[in-house]
Amino acid sequence: MNEKNLAPAAPPASRRAPAGAKAEQRVRDILRVGRQVFASRGYERTTTTEIARQLGVSEATVFTYFRGKRELCMRVIADWYDEIIAAIEGGLPREAGVREQLEFIVHTHLRLFLIQGTGLCELVLSEGRKREAEMVSGSEFGEAFIELQRRYTAPLMELLARGQALGQVRQDIPLRMLRSLVFGPMEHMLWEVIIAGRQIDVDQSARDLVALLWPALQAPEQELQSLRRLRGELQDALSRS
Repeated sequence: MNEKNLAPAAPPASRRAPAGAKAEQRVRDILRVGRQVFASRGYERTTTTEIARQLGVSEATVFTYFRGKRELCMRVIADWYDEIIAAIEGGLPREAGVREQLEFIVHTHLRLFLIQGTGLCELVLSEGRKREAEMVSGSEFGEAFIELQRRYTAPLMELLARGQALGQVRQDIPLRMLRSLVFGPMEHMLWEVIIAGRQIDVDQSARDLVALLWPALQAPEQELQSLRRLRGELQDALSRS
């Protein structure tokens, strides 16, 4: 799918935009409890009745601000994405090289996806796949998911574009494919954690993954220069021995 042909899609409007501090706090409470319930029960077994019960309000109160479970779930995911985007943009070591910045993005992605356990991670990955199917059908929530994914992947896309401008990232492959090259293995790694229930060393996993990815992302000229530097270092070491 060509991203250039996609017009930005606004998230589905809530039934009523919060007006005033009390209403805004109510929305935050619904989202907070909604995140907990979706993470623990998954989308299918979550009900707005349960969310309302844990909040101590009527289900009608939830429907005052959200048209239903699907819209609430999309907002929960969007808010979590916003937290991850803020963490990446706020901590990205822009003075470092492209490779080091890539490792920061990969590390932050893995760490924040797993920091609250696998429940929310599984929700986001599974619902993401369902929304991808809706993207094809052109539904309201499918279009909203396109915009959500665009915002979420923007920091990586911007880094890759800067890398291309600096001559450090290959230019013969479209950015969207380079993006998939990075996010695909991360998603696979996260699914292994969810399905197998095993723990991973996030620091080491991020380093290992970037070590595998960087040769594929790196501009051929940069790779050649790296090999020449390595040869020079080896020759120096041999001459001193």
